Amino acid sequence: MASISAGKPSAIQEIFSRSKAIMGVVHCEAFPGSPNYQGKSINKIIDVALKDADAYLKGGIHGLIIENHGDIPFSKPENIGHETAAFMSVITDRIKQEFGVPLGINVLANAAIPALATALAGGADFIRVNQWANAYIANEGFIEGAAATALRYRSQLRAEHIKIFADSHVKHGSHAIVADRSIPELTRDVDFFLADGVIATGQRTGDSATMEEIDEIRSATELPLLVGSGVTPDNICAILQRTQGVIVASTLKFGGVWWNQVELERVKHFMSIARAELED
Repeated sequence: MASISAGKPSAIQEIFSRSKAIMGVVHCEAFPGSPNYQGKSINKIIDVALKDADAYLKGGIHGLIIENHGDIPFSKPENIGHETAAFMSVITDRIKQEFGVPLGINVLANAAIPALATALAGGADFIRVNQWANAYIANEGFIEGAAATALRYRSQLRAEHIKIFADSHVKHGSHAIVADRSIPELTRDVDFFLADGVIATGQRTGDSATMEEIDEIRSATELPLLVGSGVTPDNICAILQRTQGVIVASTLKFGGVWWNQVELERVKHFMSIARAELED
């Protein structure tokens, strides 16, 4: 079946100037307004984010995604306060000014509008949106696809240069309401709704998509395909043989735990293995 993305320039090539890319996730600490915030100054929160960014990049990572992962439990998009986009914009700008590398934004949960505002204000190149088309039951409740509203908002901002990377069969939830539709069909919906890249994930943070699921998604679209969860030194080569890149965090943290800081030696080891499959 023909893909609407056929012939579309690769967003990975446009953003990273390479055909395959490795992205590390900067898991920001809890922001003011979230349950786990304990009064730390924003400058100290920024310093932690800068330290993680520095370790990723010294280890050879090609770009970063900035995420409000400390704001557990995550709110639905309509309940996220303006302060979240404000704090993330400041952190994004600081990282951009310090390192000048490609950056992405993911505002949890599924907050495409705040993510676009943050990306434009902070100088990021793309956003990640977990549910772009269709709907599913997440930890936060019923989550609908954000594509129609987000793309109109992007046009309103004249921010068409900011790319959209969207998950197919997103983690942390149930897809029972679309269970009569195959993963390739769901992937084609993401493609049809004008995403610039597709992300495969496992069931939860730290779990990898299976090679079978990656292949199913790959068969349904010509968009760049990334794996956004559960990537490790053990599976990185097999994944890169099938995709245009990965989004990685947990395996590069001290103890392999996502809420710890990035360990430089883990990044170096990971990249030394991945390098065999990376095309310049």
